[in-house]
Order: sequence, then C-alpha cells, then structure tokens
Amino acid sequence: MPDELWRPSLDLALHRNRRSPQLRFVQLATVRLDGRPAIRTVVFRGFLGESRTLLFTTDARSAKRAEIEHKPDAEICWYFPETREQFRLSGVVRLVDCSTADASLREARCETWQALSEATRLSFTWPAPGEPRDARIAFSTIPPDPDTPLDHFALMVFSAREVDHLEIDGDPQHRWKYFADERGRWSGIEVNP
Repeated sequence: MPDELWRPSLDLALHRNRRSPQLRFVQLATVRLDGRPAIRTVVFRGFLGESRTLLFTTDARSAKRAEIEHKPDAEICWYFPETREQFRLSGVVRLVDCSTADASLREARCETWQALSEATRLSFTWPAPGEPRDARIAFSTIPPDPDTPLDHFALMVFSAREVDHLEIDGDPQHRWKYFADERGRWSGIEVNP
C-alpha cells in the first residue's frame, strides 16, 4: 500500500477541523535523559514541502534539545474535535538549528521563522526556558529581525514510522494502522477500534 494512505486522511482532518482553534496544538512525547517520559503541547507549523515530515519549533536552549539528541524517538498525539478523530504518530524527531549542514533544512528553518508572528519571535529573545527566573532581568520587548532566525531558534522535524488513525465517531468506530518498513515504504491495515 502506498504512503498516500495516511497523509490524505490527516490533510482531510486538518481541512475539516480548520475552524477549531485547537487545530494546531498537538502533544509531543519524548524520553528524558533519565528514561522518564516527557510530554508537552507544541504548535504544528506545517509540513516540510509536500512530504509527510511534520514541522514544529522550539528554543534550542530548552530541555527538549538534550532529550532529542539523546533519544530521538518520539510520539505525537493529535485530536481533532470537530470530526472526533485521533492520530497517533510514532517516529523520530530531529532539531534543525543554525549549525545544520543540510541547506534545504536551513532554508525551511528560516521560512518558518519568517512565518511566525512577531509575538512568537519575541518569545525567543527571552531568557533560557526552564532556568530560574531573575526578577531583576526584564523580558525583552524589542522584536528580533523578522528575516533572520536567532541562533537558538530550532525547527523540530518529525518523521513518522507508524501512524494509528482512529475515527471515534461512528458505531462501530474505525481504526487504521500504517507502518513504514526500513526502506520507508508504507503498508496499512484496518484494525478493531
């Protein structure tokens, strides 16, 4: 079965839920350095071109960097409230920052930075996330250059290896599982919900 099986379903869910303000928020689970799970909500920023690769952003000074570099395995859980669908995507995530060698990924990082709102870009000028807050240091109110990403701005590139799509609406519900082999070829099967 071709890889086109799950991406069109995700595209359709995105389209059909486009009015929902929660649409862009997904939960991303990674593994902490001590082996415990870490989960947080991140904002979906689109796909890398026409591929199945999902894009998110992060501050490279955050704990996510160490987690991803230590163990890139991750899972995304994405719920679509209008159509009552859930997508669970398992795969690997990697960071694209100012030191990334791949020119096309550096370009995607820059384009993503430019597409961010001024308020979001401004949040990257703040002190390092997760560090103790020093009340004597004011958070910056001067927006950074909208064309050039700050060095610690990172693009998170997520490549799925397994996809579990559940349509909760219906009696019975419908569920499909898709798997990529070692060559990246996809197969899928409908399973019991």
